[in-house]
Amino acid sequence: MLRMLRKIALMAAACLVTAGLASAQMGTFTGKVIGEDGKGLQGVIIKIERKDIKGNWQTKTNKKGDWTYSGMPVPGQFTITCEHNGAVVDQLNGVRSQMGDPVELKDFCNVQKAAAKRKAMEQAAQTGQMTQELAKEMSPEQRAAYEKQLKERSAQMQKNKALNDAYNAGMTAMQAKDFQTAIDSFTKAGEIDPKQVAVWIQLAQAYDGLSNSKTGADKDAALVKAGEMYTKSLEMQPADAGLHNNFGLVLAKQKKFAEAQAELEKAAALDPPGGGKYMFNLGAVLINTGQTDPAIVAFKKATELDPKYAPAWFQYCSALSGKMTMKADGTPVPPEGMAAACEKYLELEPAGPNAEGAKGLLALAGSKLETSYQNPDAKKGSAKKKK
Repeated sequence: MLRMLRKIALMAAACLVTAGLASAQMGTFTGKVIGEDGKGLQGVIIKIERKDIKGNWQTKTNKKGDWTYSGMPVPGQFTITCEHNGAVVDQLNGVRSQMGDPVELKDFCNVQKAAAKRKAMEQAAQTGQMTQELAKEMSPEQRAAYEKQLKERSAQMQKNKALNDAYNAGMTAMQAKDFQTAIDSFTKAGEIDPKQVAVWIQLAQAYDGLSNSKTGADKDAALVKAGEMYTKSLEMQPADAGLHNNFGLVLAKQKKFAEAQAELEKAAALDPPGGGKYMFNLGAVLINTGQTDPAIVAFKKATELDPKYAPAWFQYCSALSGKMTMKADGTPVPPEGMAAACEKYLELEPAGPNAEGAKGLLALAGSKLETSYQNPDAKKGSAKKKK
């Protein structure tokens, strides 16, 4: 009786072991990766991630492009990803393991097919149209998302075309000095895309150009608008010395001399090599608007910032000449610095466009005119002739 009980116990244990093995059965995933040449692709990484319970596995394709991974818990839900050259080629979500036959993932990670699909998608992005073949390969969700993307891209392309058309029309009008048409075109471009700084710069220049053909209140209004456009441009591009220079010249035309000088000094600080020219520009605007004293200050500043900038020396001399006085006997008394400025100009440009003017001012000032000023090129020419 005791032996019979032991035999029954052993049989029960064996059943338990068998049941345990059955409950621990594992599933298998398998597939084949096809390269762009249509042949099996070696070394492609297959990543398997269990979603219902945490777990991650990985394998690679063999020389024929085949891959197999066994030992997947059953039941289980997995995401399987295929990576080639560091990029995800394909991904399957919600793949379920099963007992018995392996789960074969047909058409999964077909690099050739993926390349063709990518090319079709690029073409669709360029043309704004999706082929029927591409649409069939997408899920309804993918198709809806991609169609939305295509519509957005198409709208952006139309926006860009409208922007370019308006901007180009403005530039054409600027070249023809049709400033009002230019203003209308650039304003339209700014409404299409307010983030384009080039539009606001051109709009500022168009208003400045328009002011030159206006008088009175119309001129003032155009200059105010030019200033507003430069202010907007500088908000977007504050470190642009050229913008500060141009804004300063517009302020000077409005007789806002302190503000104009501040802008020109900002330009000089941002671009020290161009400082002499920036202050020269300020002096030119001031002298043309009858503001002699501020012009003298600007030209002097220009010579200090760039001692080799010859035009600044001549204009400084010329502006100072307006301050000459006369003695009782009619002898002219030049202001301090005038003669030295003209002499400096002749030193830098002895045959320059203002050479005769500088000599005339020196003669008017009663200075001894140096006769040694010669054109260096003329000397070179005569030397060649002697040879």
